[in-house]
This record gives sequence, C-alpha cells and structure tokens, in this order.
Amino acid sequence: MAATSTAVINGLGSSAFLSGGKRSQTLLSVPIGARAGTAAAAPRRLVVAAAAAPKKSWLPGVKAGGSLVDPEWLDGSLPGDYGFDPLGLGKDPAFLKWYREAELIHGRWAMAAVVGIFVGQAWSGIPWFEAGADPGAIAPFSFGSLLGTQLILMGWVESKRWVDFFNPESQSVEWATPWSKTAENFANATGEQGYPGGKFFDPLKLAGTIQDGVYIPDKEKLERLKLAEIKHARLAMLAMLIFYFEAGQGKTPLGALGL
Repeated sequence: MAATSTAVINGLGSSAFLSGGKRSQTLLSVPIGARAGTAAAAPRRLVVAAAAAPKKSWLPGVKAGGSLVDPEWLDGSLPGDYGFDPLGLGKDPAFLKWYREAELIHGRWAMAAVVGIFVGQAWSGIPWFEAGADPGAIAPFSFGSLLGTQLILMGWVESKRWVDFFNPESQSVEWATPWSKTAENFANATGEQGYPGGKFFDPLKLAGTIQDGVYIPDKEKLERLKLAEIKHARLAMLAMLIFYFEAGQGKTPLGALGL
C-alpha cells in the first residue's frame, strides 16, 4: 500500500501530469500494481510550477479582459503601464512613443507648476491666477517681451526636440550646443529618449555614476525612478486640473485647505 501511495504521489507531481500530457494519461490508465513497479524504478523529482505574475490593471476589481481593461497593444513594458487606453491612442507604436514623451513633458511641467503655485502664494499672498496682473508683481519686462522671448527660446528648444524624436541623438552634436566646447553633457547618456541623464541632467548621480569622466547609467535605479516620476507626474497633472476648476470659482489651493 505504501508503494502504491508513493507511486500515485510521484505521478501527480510529475511535469507531464501537471501539463496534461500523454504520460499522465497513460499513468492513470495502468493498473495500480504496474504503477507501483514503474514508480519504484523511476527517481523521485520535486516539480515546482511557478505561476506568471499577473499583469497590473487600472481596474483591479474587474476580471474581464478586452481592450478596455487589458488592451493587447500595451504589454506592460512602459513604466506605469496599467493598461489604461480606452480610446486606443497607443495602437500605433509610433504614436504610443510620442504620447509617452508628451505625457512626460506635461507631467514635468505640472510638477514644477504645482510647487510654484504653493510657494508663490505662500510667499506673496497673491493667488496664482492673479499674480501676473497684480500691481505689486515683480515684472521687469512687458507681457510682449515675455511672449516674444518665450516663443523664440521655447520654439528653438521644441524644434530640436521634434527633430531628435524622429532622428534620435541627431541634436547631440557640437553645433547643437555652440556655447559648450563639447556636447557630451547634453548627449542622451541613458540611451533612452525622454531620459537624457548624463552630467548635466543627473548632477546628483541619482541614476548613474561617473567613471573616468564618463557617465554610466544604473539601469535598476533608472527603472525605479522612471516609475516614481510618471506616478508623481500624473498626480501633478490631476492637481493642476483641480486648480483650474478652483480658479474658475475664485478659489486657491491654499484657500481650499483653509490656509
């Protein structure tokens, strides 16, 4: 009886049985006595079946698949990818890459804006949506000068970003940074668009190290920082949307908090 039990356990623990192969079907069809003899001759093996990690979803309570919850064009490789694309904007890989870069840029501006709104009002007491029109505002230049400078400088930067998107690293050349003797600090040291790194963009060496004057990215740290950044960027964009609604009612973020 002990030999029979051992044979059955070994048979159920085999990879063939777990996968539903022919060997498991044959094992179940052979008489118990024959199974005992077969199992006694075969060495014992412990098979551990590791289940694949479930893909994270933006609707964890919904088990059904489909394009709404689990779109097939999103494979989870992007930082912060939880399958949210109800409009199907990322079906085209080229557009998906463009939208991700746009999300990064808008998110970074939103994070800077949220901090500026809180600090600016706490320092001056002027609501952020009235700061430019306040008589006591520090404005050494006119609105026209500000607009012209913005269009020229941002137009120059954005045009180079546009070219670099379609022709990666084409702007990391000497003539692209005429004020510097070398374009090394402005090169894409991480090898990934949207995450330049390098001596200039990662001076604290949060995602890399400098060895013999060369910036070496740390892929593990970079992946963690990319996920943290996109999460904070999305929160900041939502915060800015709330600030806009509050401004339409004449309220400020600090006022809404009772400060």
